[in-house]
Amino acid sequence: MESKANQQNEIAALKARSQTLKVPYFDLTGKIIAVEVLKEIPEEAAAYYQFVPIGRHDNVLDVGMINPDDVKAREALRFIARRSELETRIYLISRTNFNEIIRQYRTLHGEVKKALRELEKELEDEVQAVKEKPLEVGKKITTDAPVTKIVAVILRHATEGRASDIHIEPLEAQLKVRFRVDGILHTSLYLPVEVHSAIVSRIKILATLKIDESRVPQDGRFRTVIDRKTIDFRVSTLPTTNGEKVVLRVLDPSVGLQTFADLGLTGYNLRVLEETISKPFGMLLITGPTGSGKTTTLYAILNSLNKDGTNIVSLEDPVEYYIEGINQSQIRPEIKYTFASGLRHILRQDPDVIMVGEIRDGETADLAIHASLTGHVLLSTLHTNNAIGVIPRLMDMGVGSFLLPATLNLAVAQRLVRRLCPKCKKEVVAAASLAATIEEEISKIPKKHLDELKIERPFKVYQAQGCKNCANKGTKGRIAIFEMIVMTPQLEDIIISGVTEAKLLEEAKRQDMISMRQDGILKVLQGVISFEEMLKVTEE
Repeated sequence: MESKANQQNEIAALKARSQTLKVPYFDLTGKIIAVEVLKEIPEEAAAYYQFVPIGRHDNVLDVGMINPDDVKAREALRFIARRSELETRIYLISRTNFNEIIRQYRTLHGEVKKALRELEKELEDEVQAVKEKPLEVGKKITTDAPVTKIVAVILRHATEGRASDIHIEPLEAQLKVRFRVDGILHTSLYLPVEVHSAIVSRIKILATLKIDESRVPQDGRFRTVIDRKTIDFRVSTLPTTNGEKVVLRVLDPSVGLQTFADLGLTGYNLRVLEETISKPFGMLLITGPTGSGKTTTLYAILNSLNKDGTNIVSLEDPVEYYIEGINQSQIRPEIKYTFASGLRHILRQDPDVIMVGEIRDGETADLAIHASLTGHVLLSTLHTNNAIGVIPRLMDMGVGSFLLPATLNLAVAQRLVRRLCPKCKKEVVAAASLAATIEEEISKIPKKHLDELKIERPFKVYQAQGCKNCANKGTKGRIAIFEMIVMTPQLEDIIISGVTEAKLLEEAKRQDMISMRQDGILKVLQGVISFEEMLKVTEE
């Protein structure tokens, strides 16, 4: 409320100043300036004299100024306009709007192009220096600065654009840079293939990898500060026929550590999870394919359990986000420090809660079961398609069926779905065919959940539109859809008597479990995700 009042006061003061100076006030909030218009005034001049181009009509350039009464700024503007044979029309703008337009100069393509020009210039100077003094060794002009700038620009734009991964891929004739945003890869930039080795070397230096080794894959990580935030980057290199491909995972702590509500946990699923993690011992397993957000959910659970009187120890591969107060350990299979061997050592560290990044084999599964039996809360992940698949998967790994009922508290399955942009999503009445599909899915949801939700008809759904806030994609960020099955006396009987898929499905129905598809339908009706996105994820 206070910031809104300050904003209104600022606008009122600007309008009063506009009348005094007899210069019209222009509100640029949310306005995107065309690249062709920005080119009319160089960024350096705009930043120094505090004026920006805001539009062009034929030979008239509209210019926004913070201080229209600044004589020197006016003279500089006249010089720039005369050189381009343009007339100018002056407007008063706020400092906030001025800063927004200055940021628009900083496009990924523009900044990288500028750094490439600097690199070309240094290479030309280097060739000239060799011609002039061919015998002088050690006077070689460094080309590191422009390459450093290119890498820094790529990292910053990836972080600002909420990318989860950066792919730097050598092709035959060029170097392709792609960003993964909300699970989708987008090509962001093409560079000359000649800069490939310099960029890879720069990243290897940051991640403390071997620069002279390009025949085998390497892994590393580094940390840097971008826009006053500390960001971790996990680096992986892979030899390909065209050279080394580099993938960087962007680990932004402000994005990674989320609340249960941020993850998409509400109602029944939230109550089941909170009841389970309040228990003093037992296993909670999260399942889903790679990239379904399992680790993010585990971190949210760890964060909620992270209290002064609780000793939490984690085994991870790799440690993605650092959490204050939790003992996080990175496994290293190359020195035989694995999930299994690490789990043996953790049990001697007097833990209350143990997090194992993934149960990959029978040995780790067996140790996890015994940790749960000896009074520990154990959190981990598995690769199965749904929640009921956890039980047969553990049995396939060699876990005795008689041990599961006493140790497994909850199995959770999840998928990630792209959120609709809150700024531009549009509500529409569902078409007849869509309404019929929604009605069919809702009829399968247990009645007690429907009574809580109070779903209204005709069904309203939301559609993606696209705006500045979401880079015209219509979606921004992702949310999870869940399903959960709880250990009950009835499920215990099924495990002891002989597990079949039919029996497990019947027990899930008896528990009034909400399936991932049903959870998705509810989020569609709440306007969080689109029906098409939900369908794509649940049908895969």
